[in-house]
Amino acid sequence: MVAKTVSRFATFSRNIRREWAVQRLVRAVGYILLLATAAVLLGSALVEPTHVSFAGVGFGGSLVLVGAVTATVERRNTFDSFDGTSFEPSDAADALAVTAAAGLTYVLSVHAGFGPVLASALVGVAAGLGIPDVDTAAYCGSFVGMASPAVFPSVSLVLAAGLLSGLAFVAAKGSFAGFGGKLGTLALFGCATIGLLIGIDYGTTAGVQWGHAALTVPIAAVAAVVTAVMSVRCELGAVLGSALVGLVAGLTLPVVVPDVGELLATVAFCASFVGMSTRERLGREVGIGLAGALCGLVFIVVAPAFVGAGGKLGTTAFISCLALAGADRLVTSVGDRFEMSV
Repeated sequence: MVAKTVSRFATFSRNIRREWAVQRLVRAVGYILLLATAAVLLGSALVEPTHVSFAGVGFGGSLVLVGAVTATVERRNTFDSFDGTSFEPSDAADALAVTAAAGLTYVLSVHAGFGPVLASALVGVAAGLGIPDVDTAAYCGSFVGMASPAVFPSVSLVLAAGLLSGLAFVAAKGSFAGFGGKLGTLALFGCATIGLLIGIDYGTTAGVQWGHAALTVPIAAVAAVVTAVMSVRCELGAVLGSALVGLVAGLTLPVVVPDVGELLATVAFCASFVGMSTRERLGREVGIGLAGALCGLVFIVVAPAFVGAGGKLGTTAFISCLALAGADRLVTSVGDRFEMSV
């Protein structure tokens, strides 16, 4: 009897250790794919002829440096805080919500003629109001559905990308929590992976001229702050706050300033993802505004890369948030060391 009890306990212990090992592996995969997706977007942009310059490479290198600081800290946080929580039935619901929202957004964008910004924003508003239990997952899927029909010509390809993004959503739920743009980065991962598997040729563009920074930077800063205010102070939540900013920008800016309104609406929607960041990550409105302004610059840098892929705007916001958080940590660290030396 004692021998059987010991044997059962040993088997139980092995199963627990095996489950923990699998969960740690999945969390590591989520952490890596988030960083890899952001790095690939930034790297692809910097090798474009329009950005191969001292200024472009210098700016990109600075983003990598300060972003690496955040990545290092987050690696420790991700695994030091690991509690061995097992996978839950809600994970399957999240993955399905990502996939379904991807297909719905694509249909609204392409076949209903709403365009990517309005379609994604509408799905975000609907999810935030109607299905709050999976609104974050659905919003992630809506970014997959922003893919261009010139690059993803069928809804089946978008659904495949959505499924990959849904699995990545589950894997990455313990990594970089609270950073804006994470959902879009997961969406770009799904789109880029499908693109790699079937050999998709992304669109080409001359990019966005640096002169537009006078417009993109302030618009991005304002959109990020407004999103944060609606999310936190108005208690609407991050998904609804961002989606409403995208909806208003998509409806008004192309009418008010027809020459550049579509560009500015896209920038505003992009920066609204920065505003989804928690205060623990970027602080209050000042930090959010700075990250938003940086997002307006990063938007220009990455414009020629992965044209037509869903999730690119969110990845742009994610890069900006990681960079600002890293820069803040570096400044704080240098200041602390200076105080200690004097």
